[in-house]
Amino acid sequence: MTTIQGKTGEWEVVIGLEIHAQVISAAKLFSGAPTDFGAEANTQVSFVDAAMPGMLPVINEFCVEQAVRTGLGLKAEINLYSVFDRKNYFYPDLPAGYQISQYQQPIVGKGTVYLDLPNGETRAVGITRLHLEQDAGKSLHDQHPDLTYVDLNRCGIALMEIVSEPDLRSAEEAGVYLRKLRSILRYLGTCDGNMEQGSLRCDANVSVRRPGEDYGTRSEIKNVNSIRFVQQAIEYEARRQIELREEGGTVAQETRLFDSRKGVTRLMRTKEEAHDYRYFPDPDLLPLILDKEWVEKIKAGLPELPDEKKARFMADYGLSAYDAGVLVAERETADYYEAVVGGGGGEDRRDPKLVANWVINELFGQLSKAGKSINDIPPERFAGLIDLVVEEKVSARSAKEVLTVMLVTGKDAARIVAEKGLEQVSDAGAIEAAVDRVLTDQADEVAAYKAGKEKLFGFLMGQVMRATQGKASPKLVNEVLRKKLGGK
Repeated sequence: MTTIQGKTGEWEVVIGLEIHAQVISAAKLFSGAPTDFGAEANTQVSFVDAAMPGMLPVINEFCVEQAVRTGLGLKAEINLYSVFDRKNYFYPDLPAGYQISQYQQPIVGKGTVYLDLPNGETRAVGITRLHLEQDAGKSLHDQHPDLTYVDLNRCGIALMEIVSEPDLRSAEEAGVYLRKLRSILRYLGTCDGNMEQGSLRCDANVSVRRPGEDYGTRSEIKNVNSIRFVQQAIEYEARRQIELREEGGTVAQETRLFDSRKGVTRLMRTKEEAHDYRYFPDPDLLPLILDKEWVEKIKAGLPELPDEKKARFMADYGLSAYDAGVLVAERETADYYEAVVGGGGGEDRRDPKLVANWVINELFGQLSKAGKSINDIPPERFAGLIDLVVEEKVSARSAKEVLTVMLVTGKDAARIVAEKGLEQVSDAGAIEAAVDRVLTDQADEVAAYKAGKEKLFGFLMGQVMRATQGKASPKLVNEVLRKKLGGK
């Protein structure tokens, strides 16, 4: 059990997350207006979005299909009967004065997401519900010193609100959950998960309690737009509530905002209850009734999801749970890895563990340094570099240098090796001559090695590699050196 040590003893943090995921769709939930990100303000607004008198909403079937697909991906119950409600509140960027949402009868019910925690444990986090709703517009406070402008481009865009059970117990677990959920959404193609663009936003409900006690009063941290900020907000809020209670105060149920510059949460408003929103079924929309066969057809077309793909990578490729987990976190990475391995299940495929090591440790590292994506180096080109290493035409050390040049120039590995003269020396005679020179120059170390200081073998190996400018085959150097030193 994860706990936080306070001044008066241990505290447990209880966390539930509400994720607002923007549905990938060319049109909005109840109108045909486009949904392109970054368009000029108020250019993607229909009469329905602007709540003009007499305009009626018409449900977008594709958005419904995307919600069902997501529910199936979360191993959740699909409700064949659901109802759209009006959630009433006033805000300048909500022209109708209400949001069309779902309340007591959502389209998706209970589900489960499995987390692979850093300590090796697997934890199940319950999904309470997924419901469809329309997004509000955006208030712009930085366009004028005295006025607030309103952009309605986002108004009416379809959102899936995915509500978790209060099963998370630390900021770290919340981060793992968010990454896993985002991964599932991207695999399904139902949300792009770009938090920096606002297409995935998180509300975090945080409370603290003594271990074994009932749930405490929660505060909701609203609209956090990065996983790092979600974790920072939870950590701060948990500490704030612990300190407040230890000093004899009480936690108020309220909505708070996270100030990422100061790393603190601050009061936004006292928390509303459901009755404050005066929910009632939207009179302009009939109940949504789904055909069971239609749902089954969507289910049959689901892609292989991260958990299933991870299990297959471990079984078929012999990868560790960690390596498989890293590779399947993003669908494009998993596809890239399999393209490099190649050969299906046949003998002509590349060594899966070697490829995993190169992708995770070398490719990811260099892509991060160069600020590039995995799409900047085609899998067949990266596979060519690995082939040169396996065929001992280039040393692993030189191959890393070649990879750097590949990312800058886009050239093939073989061409770079030839141009830079990095071909690995595999000529036994040349290597033997280099070994002889090193043994002569390092006579004292050779004597010490033969006297029992076997760790000096690594030093002598390094000297030979240095003498050959790193081009000698390490395998051949090892063999020749051991032979010359008497087979020790």
